[in-house]
Order: sequence, then C-alpha cells, then structure tokens
Amino acid sequence: MQQLADFAGFSDEEGALTRLYLSPAHREAVAWLRDRMTEAGMSVRLDPAATLIGRYEGTRPGLPAVLIGSHIDTVRNAGRYDGNFGVLAGVQAVAELNRRGERLPFAIEVLAFGDEEGVRFPVTLTGSRAIAGTVTPGAFDVADRDGVRHGDALRAFGGDPDRVGEAAKRPEDVLAYLELHIEQGPVLESEGLPVGVVTAINGARRFRITVGGMAGHAGTVPMEMRRDALTAAAEMILAIERRALAEPDLVATVGTIEALPGAVNVIPGRARFTIDLRAPQDSQRDKAAEDIRAALDGIAAYRRVTLAVEPIHAAPAAQCDPTLMDAFAAAIERAGIRPFRLPSGAGHDAMALATLCPVAMLFVRCKGGVSHNPAESITVDDAAVALDVLLDMLRTLKP
Repeated sequence: MQQLADFAGFSDEEGALTRLYLSPAHREAVAWLRDRMTEAGMSVRLDPAATLIGRYEGTRPGLPAVLIGSHIDTVRNAGRYDGNFGVLAGVQAVAELNRRGERLPFAIEVLAFGDEEGVRFPVTLTGSRAIAGTVTPGAFDVADRDGVRHGDALRAFGGDPDRVGEAAKRPEDVLAYLELHIEQGPVLESEGLPVGVVTAINGARRFRITVGGMAGHAGTVPMEMRRDALTAAAEMILAIERRALAEPDLVATVGTIEALPGAVNVIPGRARFTIDLRAPQDSQRDKAAEDIRAALDGIAAYRRVTLAVEPIHAAPAAQCDPTLMDAFAAAIERAGIRPFRLPSGAGHDAMALATLCPVAMLFVRCKGGVSHNPAESITVDDAAVALDVLLDMLRTLKP
C-alpha cells in the first residue's frame, strides 16, 4: 500500500494523479517500477509497445508463463488504485515467492501496460493488444490533441511501432492471464466481501439516437397538437431503463441528451441522445438491443415523430475461463471467505488477452464503488486478502 502511495506521485499534473501513455510521468513510473521488479527477482525488459515486463523463471528456465498484469496509465485526476493495484500486486506476489526461494512449475511474467484508458490517443489497449498480436492497423498513425503522432511518441519513449509485431506471444508460451483490479462498482461492498471472482467482461454496444418532431411556439401550440421531440425522447429513455431493470446483469445508460433548437420558449423540434448497452453475454445484450429498438419504434409512431438509430460502437464480451474462476474461488474459500462471482461492467486489458489465452480476474472491494476519482479507496486488509488469494491460487495452479 505504501508502494501504491509512492507510485501515485508520478503524475503529469501537479496536485492530481494524471499519468498519460508515453508521457514524462509514464517514463518515470516505468523507471521506478523496473527497480521494484528487479528487487523482486525478475529479469526486466520494455517491449516495442512500451509494456514493462518482469519475468520470474519457474523450476527451470524457459517454461511457459502465467501472465499477471494491468495498466499503469490513468484518466485525468485519477485515483491511485485503478490498474496500478493489479501491477504492484503481481510484483509483490513474485517478491514473496522470491523471498521464500519458491519456484513454480511455470514462469510468471508481470506486465505493466501503458494504454488501457485511451486518454491521450484515440486508441486503447495498445499494450495488451500487442501481446495478443491484435493491434489495430493504423493505430500508430493517429495523433494526440497536440498533434504528436502515436508512433513518434512511442519511438521517443523507447518503443518501436515497426516492431510491435515482435511483442506478440505465442499461445504455447502462455498458460493464462490473471488480473487483479478494484471492482469500480458497489457490489462487493453491498455483499460485505473483500474480493470476488469475475465471470466475464461485459460486451458493449452504443447508439446515437435522433428524434425528429416539429418545433413551434411554446405559448400558441395546444398540448394535444404538439409533436415534441424531447417528450418523445424522455418516454424512450424511460423505456430503455425499464428494459434494463427487467434482467439481471444487463445495464443501459443514456449518458448524453440534447434538445434543439434549445430555446426556453420553443417546443423542441429535435432531440438527440446516446445509449450505452452492456451485458456479460453478447446474445443477452443483442436481444436487449432488439427489444429497445422495438420499444422506441412504438413510441415514435404513437407520438408522430421520426426516429433514426445510428450504431457507433460494438465490442464483444470476454468470458473468463471456468477452470481459472474455480481456482480463484477455491483459494477464496480456503481463506475463509464466501466465494462470490460477478461480471465486470468496465473494460480491462483482459479483454485483449482473451484472444490469446485463458483469462481470469479477481475484483477487490472499493469504498462506495468509486473509481476514476481521487476518492478511490481500498483497505489494507482487503489488499492483503487479494494478495493471499493470488499467491494461493498460483501455488495450486496446475500447468
């Protein structure tokens, strides 16, 4: 926990934790973390996508590895635990094995990814996608808001966009990917549990909705004769909420809404809003999307407005491996804690690694479910439980 506090000092912004990918603070964080990995008994290298990798050999050199990782970039004005906890927990687990002189029947590699948040460049998961061999074509041609190209920034950092393909792992060299992460939600706290086993990382679909009505004078058009785009949109939003409430683990969010022309004395002639729809099963999410579309069509017909639905994003769900989930659950039970399983509504590097190898995640309770916020908080006791569970799981894992 003291290391996490120290690590939070590497920031691009005075008085707040803001550590962007390939920034000066990222460079300082990598240098500090390299020393901690070396002290823990690992050989350390920076791969072409700027992922810092520490390797702890198994009972003999060259064995396939269990990967343990997360990200060390942050959102602007972040909390200190999102991503960082998973990396430093991996380092600490290896340090404990090294202190005891333990070697496992597989190697362990701790991965510190630099681009999970996607704040600086309009791409995300660059490091984990490089490991999985799935970097998006053209990812290094985009630029940040200052006009700095991704590829140029990577070269200046010590990476190489032309050699990113060399970062890809061969499936036969990787046994599993494990990620410890704060929950970023309130479920574990409501259950009174320090940790939980993640079942899946929810898939997401997003839509931009445009409702067309008829603008008119707020004082002269009778209520029954109006084609108010905003009241139609309001009814649609409530229908979206009802559909999400009807099914466990399904979440739907209307995060933006706009009424046009936007004058106090004009009936809105057009309204725009967005939908973010997530579920741990793609079939569940897609069925909900169909139902919502049908409901919106019905409301539009009843209220005599037009409806345009534009898909703007789609990402499949990533399922966690049943054997690894069971291994985490057994370790939790051996710690005297009730095993509890829950999906992740947020995206993680494990999504990218799921195309390479079996993945599993362990969530740690966070106060109030708050994340992406300086108020982000976990307890020393919960961190200790998570680390004990990770070590137990590693020691009993069969390659």
